[in-house]
Amino acid sequence: MRAFVNYVVSLGPWGVLVLAVLDGAGIPLPTGVEALILVVAALDPPRAYLSAAFATAGSIAGCLFLYYLARKGGERYLDRHTSSGRGRKLRMWFARYGLITVFIPALLPIPLPLKVFILSAGAMSVNAWTFAGVLLAARIPRYFGLAWLGAELGHGSGTWLKDHSRELLLAAVALAVLLFLLLKLAGRRREPDSR
Repeated sequence: MRAFVNYVVSLGPWGVLVLAVLDGAGIPLPTGVEALILVVAALDPPRAYLSAAFATAGSIAGCLFLYYLARKGGERYLDRHTSSGRGRKLRMWFARYGLITVFIPALLPIPLPLKVFILSAGAMSVNAWTFAGVLLAARIPRYFGLAWLGAELGHGSGTWLKDHSRELLLAAVALAVLLFLLLKLAGRRREPDSR
């Protein structure tokens, strides 16, 4: 495994691209893309933002692959992958909160469930452009922020993220609440006046 990691690191931004596609497509690589962005940015700061751009493109491509698999399989595919336990609960969250459930875990650099929400978006036929736009809006600040952090702090950036994980989680909760309230407000404005 160490040889594979060293090889991917040696590829620089291209290694980030490959890992991002695999991660987005559902192959479990917890924090692999994020760690690679930080390492590449620390080792080669001029290519930090190229790595972030490749990570963004690769992640969206991989997530769209998973999205289209679920869309083609529909509800039956979703039932097979999310019918019990935690998957069922996360699926219900998607039904209630929509693409907020995609945006928050796609934005934050701490591990949160995302694949079930991608499957839900595909199986429930969410507009592909809207889905990709939400991912893009989340991945740009996430990956470019990590690239900046890696380029500025070098190898200390991982420690900084661990030291501030509580604040990042609180920010995620606050952002989720804010987005939920904004959606509720927008929904009320769209409802016809019943008087």
